Amino acid sequence: MKINNSFFEALESLGAENSVETELLIEKVKSAMLKAARKAYPHSEERIRVDIDPLTKKFAMYIEQEIIDDYPIDENEINIDVARTIDPNAYIGGKILKEIDISKLGRMAALSAKQSIKGDLREINREQMLSRFESKEHECITGKISQIDAGRGTVTIEYDGTELYLFKNEQIPNEKLEIGKPIKVYVTSIVGKTKKPIVKISRTHKDLVKRLFELEVPEIYDGTVEVKAISREAGSRTKMAVWSRDTNVDAVGACIGPKHSRVKAVVKELNEEKIDIILWNEVPETFISKALAPAEVIKTVITSEEEKTCTVIVPNNQLSLAIGNKGQNAKLAAKLTGYKIDIKPQFDIETNQEAPELSPDFKVEEPAQAEITEEVSENLETDEVSEPETETPAEE
Repeated sequence: MKINNSFFEALESLGAENSVETELLIEKVKSAMLKAARKAYPHSEERIRVDIDPLTKKFAMYIEQEIIDDYPIDENEINIDVARTIDPNAYIGGKILKEIDISKLGRMAALSAKQSIKGDLREINREQMLSRFESKEHECITGKISQIDAGRGTVTIEYDGTELYLFKNEQIPNEKLEIGKPIKVYVTSIVGKTKKPIVKISRTHKDLVKRLFELEVPEIYDGTVEVKAISREAGSRTKMAVWSRDTNVDAVGACIGPKHSRVKAVVKELNEEKIDIILWNEVPETFISKALAPAEVIKTVITSEEEKTCTVIVPNNQLSLAIGNKGQNAKLAAKLTGYKIDIKPQFDIETNQEAPELSPDFKVEEPAQAEITEEVSENLETDEVSEPETETPAEE
């Protein structure tokens, strides 16, 4: 029988909404209707046929009946005389299709078919989501902003026909986003892979910086230059330690690029976030000293290898620069190196004496984190110590 065109229109619409090809969706509908019909006609399970043709707008269901010369005992049989009124060429032992009135399948059968189709769509969506994003996990992707929820601050990003959600806590502070604009995000993980996959994305994750540099710096992409460590305070500052496998390639210079072009491209993408590019060194004292850039360091002493603690001596006029505004520079350096850093001025402010030599077995029982000396802690609490206006090595 012919069915209302709205059925096929709804079928196409459903396929488009779920990014499913109409042919695949038709197969799922056929399967669902077959299950429903078999429940309604339990004695005809293997004889039921479903025909859906979007070209001719035909949707029909049949029971395959066997032609006999006797009185039929159920719907699986038909008398030869009746069969010939349908098909003049019918013969005993042959087959004939009896059309089922779909409207008489019953409410439960229709509900069962509907639930089956919904389940099939969920499974199709799950498989499509995984095939689309499993290879993108821990990678940087570029989407387009399609919606901004001013109330909750959630940003909807469209990528390859899928809507992803960038939540407020994963956005760069004070970044102004606009609908229709392209945006790069980092895929942190895919949760619920066996049920309903959810793709988690971020603009604040430190590895977004690494992926952005891979896009801009061929030497990082091909492995010549390696990113050894990254510490980040999104929207404010990032420190990145790099190292070159080739002695002829300047790791820091490669990341900065000609006329600062490479680092500027990353800075622009990150809403003008400052980036310090530091040369990694296997000697902890040297690495820690470089990590405190742009401050100059006179001496670094590892006070405990086991506890990963150290004390750094800086010129008095570099103390606030080494610590940074609200301790930011010291904290980022500590995260980058993995050492708890105790920063001291070259000359003791009260005694006007040079800072004493420190014993290598000096013990610190605090967990590894940036520490600021007592001499300046009160000033920091009252915001009297601020970072001087200086350019980072990457931005000079």
